[in-house]
Amino acid sequence: LMHDGAHAVLHRNRKVNDWVAYWLCSPTLRDYRPYHLQHHRFVQQTEDPDLVLSAPFPITRASLWRKVVRDLTGQTFYKQRFGGEAVDRRFLVGNAIGFAVFAAAGAWWVWLTMWLLPMMTWLPLISRIRNIAEHALIDRNEADPLRQARTTHANWLERALVAPYWVNYHCEHHMFTHLACWQLPKAHRLLQARGTTARMETQRGYVGLMRLAAPAG
Repeated sequence: LMHDGAHAVLHRNRKVNDWVAYWLCSPTLRDYRPYHLQHHRFVQQTEDPDLVLSAPFPITRASLWRKVVRDLTGQTFYKQRFGGEAVDRRFLVGNAIGFAVFAAAGAWWVWLTMWLLPMMTWLPLISRIRNIAEHALIDRNEADPLRQARTTHANWLERALVAPYWVNYHCEHHMFTHLACWQLPKAHRLLQARGTTARMETQRGYVGLMRLAAPAG
């Protein structure tokens, strides 16, 4: 939802959109927006800040599993949050307040198990999977807007665990950045009716994509 806020599609009024995105979704909006919009402007080009996330693929199956282990054991989280020279004070303060609120309500364990633990383990893993699915194995400097990003046809389990909020329609998102996430399936159907999806970069299922990104051997 903060992502949609970065594209100013949560509300028609820009001030309302930014207030909701910042205060109700994530205070990282101010840093995320210029970063993410640069990704859209220079997708798959040298200036794309996300290129480093997808450029190394394909990799070996063993290398992928090492990354998965680092994600699920919290190593990736620690490196991202505390590996730099500057500590994100807003992150620490915000989570301290969250913990205090739940602790005061006698439910500190809810914050720990339903917020902190998933953020340290599951979130880095699914973020990695999404980055691979969205842009890995796509030619650098790809000029065709239908092939600069990938749409993944996800089953119900993948949508529940990896790709909620229709994030699997990533090619459509790059084509129509003004659309809210819930409008992307309709955009896909309209493109399909016109025969455009046959020329788009698509893949069926995240498991198959991981096999392509990290072939055995």
